[in-house]
Amino acid sequence: MPQQDIAVVVGSTGAMGQVIVRRLAAKGLTVVAVARSTDALASLVHSTPGVVACAADIASDSATEAIRATCDRLDAPVRLVVQGAGVATAGGVLTAPTEAVVDAVNIKVGGMLRLVRAVDGRLSAGARLVAIGGHYGFEPTAYAATAGVANAALANLVRQLSWAYGPRGVTSHLVAPGPADTERLHRVANDRAARDGLSAAEVLDQMRAESAIGAFTTPEQIAWAIALLLDPEADALAGGTLFMDAGRRKGLP
Repeated sequence: MPQQDIAVVVGSTGAMGQVIVRRLAAKGLTVVAVARSTDALASLVHSTPGVVACAADIASDSATEAIRATCDRLDAPVRLVVQGAGVATAGGVLTAPTEAVVDAVNIKVGGMLRLVRAVDGRLSAGARLVAIGGHYGFEPTAYAATAGVANAALANLVRQLSWAYGPRGVTSHLVAPGPADTERLHRVANDRAARDGLSAAEVLDQMRAESAIGAFTTPEQIAWAIALLLDPEADALAGGTLFMDAGRRKGLP
């Protein structure tokens, strides 16, 4: 793979994003790391060779121009984009503020559109458009309204992008992890614990038991799957979802 090819990663400074950035940089890609915090970006650039910072808020249309301008300065093909921005945990469907649900869709779905439109002119055959969704988009619960609604909408968008970009040889993909052992998971557990009158530790144990192998998904596993999509054989996964839920889903398919 040419050294100059670009990967753009949104949500790059989070617990999952940093692992993804480092894995892609290790594969020889120049990684445009997109996040809101300039301090966090500076730390990531300092610790990881091959990373270029792009300070932008993917919830705003201004992010499109910021990402485009950064890629234009690098003047190289975009091989991969990853929309990995997270959304706030705002409680269950009975209590989550309507504004929080709308914001979650804007960040996830609107953010993916802004990202793709920023790089459209630099995509060539074999490029990958990747969105990170999640388990709750396919297995709705009463306690994760923002993640459930936004990730379900994101799955639909990925299918639409697949049909729109397929004739150009560009494929789109959704990676749907189960709960990953990150700070965000612990916030979800705290919300569920408050709802059910349990301790956070008890809720985490319950969540592990929801997996066929009693495990959470790790950021390293998610980064592995995203890097795997760079292989030419991944063309066959166009428009599909990689379920990485450690055996949580019971429905068919």
